[in-house]
Amino acid sequence: MRIFQVILMTLASMLVAFPALAQGAFGNGPPHIAARLVAESTAPAPGKGTAIAFAMVPEAGWHGYWENPGDAGLGMTVTWTLPKGVSVGPLRYPVPETLLISGLMNHVYEGPYGVLANLTVAAGIAPGTRLPVRVKAQWLACTDKVCVPESGEMALDLIAGDGAVVAADRARFDGWRTHLPRPLGAQATYAVVDGKLRLSVPFPADAQASDMHLFPLAEGLTRYAAPQSVTRQGDRLLVETQAGEDAKAGPVQAVLRTGDHVGFLLTAAPGVVEGAASGGQASAILVALGGALLGGLLLNIMPCVFPILGLKVMKLAKAGGDERIVRREALAYAAGVIATCLALGGLLLALRAAGVAAGWAFQLQDPRIILALLLLVVAIAFNLAGLFDLRAVGGGDALAGKGGLAGAFWTGALVAFVATPCTGPFMAAAMGAALLLPLVAALAVFAGLGVGLALPFLLIAYVPALRSRLPRPGPWMSRLQRILALPMFVTALGLAWLLGQQRGVTGMTVGLSAALGVALALWWLGIRQRAGRGGGLLVALAVVALAVGAAALLPARAPAAVAERGDSVPFDEARLASLRGANKPVFLYFTADWCLTCKANEAASIDRAETRAAFEKGGVTVMVGDWTNADPAITRFLEGQGRSGVPLYLWYAPGASDPQTLPQLLTPATLTGLVR
Repeated sequence: MRIFQVILMTLASMLVAFPALAQGAFGNGPPHIAARLVAESTAPAPGKGTAIAFAMVPEAGWHGYWENPGDAGLGMTVTWTLPKGVSVGPLRYPVPETLLISGLMNHVYEGPYGVLANLTVAAGIAPGTRLPVRVKAQWLACTDKVCVPESGEMALDLIAGDGAVVAADRARFDGWRTHLPRPLGAQATYAVVDGKLRLSVPFPADAQASDMHLFPLAEGLTRYAAPQSVTRQGDRLLVETQAGEDAKAGPVQAVLRTGDHVGFLLTAAPGVVEGAASGGQASAILVALGGALLGGLLLNIMPCVFPILGLKVMKLAKAGGDERIVRREALAYAAGVIATCLALGGLLLALRAAGVAAGWAFQLQDPRIILALLLLVVAIAFNLAGLFDLRAVGGGDALAGKGGLAGAFWTGALVAFVATPCTGPFMAAAMGAALLLPLVAALAVFAGLGVGLALPFLLIAYVPALRSRLPRPGPWMSRLQRILALPMFVTALGLAWLLGQQRGVTGMTVGLSAALGVALALWWLGIRQRAGRGGGLLVALAVVALAVGAAALLPARAPAAVAERGDSVPFDEARLASLRGANKPVFLYFTADWCLTCKANEAASIDRAETRAAFEKGGVTVMVGDWTNADPAITRFLEGQGRSGVPLYLWYAPGASDPQTLPQLLTPATLTGLVR
């Protein structure tokens, strides 16, 4: 069926693009997708081999196709001519992109990409033997208007050797490996009901995921151009879309994209998928809204929010019994909170739509944002401590229009922005669900966060019984304001610590120095204010310049040294070889944050007191390979062990030539028994 679609597309375009078609199809010009066959090692070791790849570089405006190209297109086909003792495995494609043209969904690559394969050399091949590898490849190159069949004959002249790899080749292949789909390690379940495909994928609730899309490997499982919805339901993802005409009742494979050219290879078996197709997403929206409301409500007791809320409560106390003013300011305050939450949420969704791997909790991974929040919190803390007068924080009088509404609005906006460092502990599940919901539902969740954050102030304003319990204005307000400065200083210390965690001692030093500069500028401003003079604009400009300069001085990356846990060390192949050479016992395991089996084994068996005690008594070195972000060194090691995914548990006994591969489901007895 697909070949007829390609033919129709091509014939339809010939009337307007025949010169380009003729040039590409009949070899009168360079191909629109340049292809080269390259090897990671030109001297593959007998008994092992090397990785090889087709390095594909499309012209601007052209694209190539994934192995299942979608509604239109053709994948690559190859015919190998190999010497005796040499074999080549199946092609391994990177995670593709989606491209919708005239209602047809295409699974494509619009930039340079590599299609990998494993070349194996038989153990009996003598070192120095020449290994000529020849291949004829065919692929389709397309724009949004024309498709051109292309082909090429390529060659590799290898020599059996020691498997040495040049650093540049290693880096190039590692770059390609990072875009290969990783095996999920847990079986998914799918069901086809009333023409709808519903797929349940095991996936931890706190694992990162963005720009998600399901790419079936076999034809007919889904209608490629149909919309796909992805929702979180605890430790699983629910994918819903229109089923294809040839959806079969048997195991199926697909690639689930979870980021920019990253994803997982999953296998799904027929089974029961809980929840109705429409009710599943509705319940996910309700759960996310409930979590957002609760999370926003709880944020009011956090040290970065409570002091500002306290100031607003004092503002209500000053308003006395004028119910109209109180309610108007409460609504303006709530509007500022909700508008800021919507703005932050909308910006987050826009960034993710543009391919940026961002999340509500992940903005704190950017040290520049940490620095900005640190300086803002320091300014608020010194204002509360009485160093200077920032009327916008105390109620917004300087910004207020009639009735102080502008001041209340901007105070609400400030509360929502300052609350971002404290959002993670309460909002992880709700925000994770929001990022996978449709746009309107996602924005509703962000608005729900704002409603929860503004709810206490609204209740005090609209419930006279609560407002009547507020103490009368008096000297206690000034004392309370000074007390409220303490949690803000604690928040500033926490942000400085976080900056140090991300960028080391140098980063923390830069942040604290900038904070000291802000404090000195505000101290100078306070002196001038008490003398009845101005200077606020000058100080504001100085603080902005100081923040920009400090951000430029932050280290570009975290310290090179990887911190070791007290009971384990990070995976390092050279260190592993050194420990084995010294006849030291080693327990090596590979894990990932998105691997449910891994996390279950760690909680139930590896991170147990009896296991740690047994390993410590036996002098066992525990080495951990974290494959959460597809570390290329770990990928190579896994492939060397004949594995393509995690978990993998290896026991290196003293003096043993080869490791013992442990079962994928561990028990404490299995591990403690290794050292008895």
